[in-house]
Amino acid sequence: MAEARRPGARGDALGLRLALAFLGVALAAVALLAGLAAAFAAADVANLATRQRSALTSAIAVAAGAAWNRTDSWAGANLAPVLDLAARTGADVEITGQAGEIVAVSGGFRKHAANPQVSRPVVVRGEQVGRAVARFPDSGLGAADEALRAALWRAIVGAAGLAALLALLTGLIVARRITRPVERLIAATRAMGRGDRAARVGPIAAPGEIGELAAAFDVMANTLDRQEQLRRDLVADVAHELRTPLAVLQAGHEALLDGVTEPTPGQLASLRDEVLRLARMVGDLQTLAAAEAAALGLTLGRQDLAQIAGSAVDSLAGRFEAAGITVERRLAPVEVLADAGRLHQVITNLLTNALKFTPPDGRVTVRVGPAGAEAVLQVSDTGPGIPADDLPRVFDRFWRGRGAAHVSGGGIGLAVAAELARAHGGVLAASSEPGHGAQFTLTLPRA
Repeated sequence: MAEARRPGARGDALGLRLALAFLGVALAAVALLAGLAAAFAAADVANLATRQRSALTSAIAVAAGAAWNRTDSWAGANLAPVLDLAARTGADVEITGQAGEIVAVSGGFRKHAANPQVSRPVVVRGEQVGRAVARFPDSGLGAADEALRAALWRAIVGAAGLAALLALLTGLIVARRITRPVERLIAATRAMGRGDRAARVGPIAAPGEIGELAAAFDVMANTLDRQEQLRRDLVADVAHELRTPLAVLQAGHEALLDGVTEPTPGQLASLRDEVLRLARMVGDLQTLAAAEAAALGLTLGRQDLAQIAGSAVDSLAGRFEAAGITVERRLAPVEVLADAGRLHQVITNLLTNALKFTPPDGRVTVRVGPAGAEAVLQVSDTGPGIPADDLPRVFDRFWRGRGAAHVSGGGIGLAVAAELARAHGGVLAASSEPGHGAQFTLTLPRA
């Protein structure tokens, strides 16, 4: 069996790669800067050395001219000071006359034929009387030039090494700062993969994007938890709702099979009512499933919310009239991007809910109109209202409040309406003051 990967190994490898990447970038930058600095410095040093050699050769030529000027010829000229000046500066010199004859020469001039040399004319009273040629061996000015170059290179190499060390330390620190939250993300993800639904990254000190990723992961985990809890609640609610009719059917059939009761029309009708109740529950579940998947099957178009609301009121006008409830319409045209059929279902569910809880001679008011960038629909009634502790649960599946015991229904209508509202990018909210009715508000983006 392959050896399991150590939990921190991936983070360590990532940190090392990041640190090496920082080091590589730093070394490349330092190498580039060092190369440019060395090239420019070498050029400056070479230029300085060339100017110094040229100036020294010119001084030697002037000194030789002064010696010639004392005797008006090379024959009696004292060139010893000229040779002494060249020797003190580490140069070898050769003085030649106008015809090219050698007048004076340093002892090492011939040995340094391969070294740099500079030639200058010897001019007296505007007339060239000879030429001075200076050669510069490795000692003296040439040695100073090489020493300066070596010192410059040592400084560059030392600075580059120090910069590389600082880059490595900085890279390790930054890489550790980046990889620590990544390791926590990996650990939380693996824990969730093993079934630990409580695994979270938690607050971390990390660069912006990684911090946002950790926060998004926790939000996702919380959402999954809520979805899992809703699934459990739905299964429990369905089991609870199905238990009663199934128990009644089982008891009734066993009584018939055991001969305890006779299959009278009343007994059969009672069993049939329970079957219809089961069928209604199954239909409610199908409706809820369709509402939850509505976002995948909406046929969106520009629709007048007031027109859809008016149509929904018209479809229930007979039931309101039979119940002795007045419906007041306050409809202002406002367009939304919606599926007309699904939106009609939302409004019908809200009106049906108001119809159930509004007493005779009561009033239901339907308002539609724009509110800034949104379209708002409100359905309010004059019923008993919703207790404050029941309000947070009015959109839960199969939930029925304390005041709904005498009202028919499966507790699914408002849940379906809320799901369809979310599918349209809207929000369905409820508010109530006990004893003064309830109000349901649907808010949708305007087209």
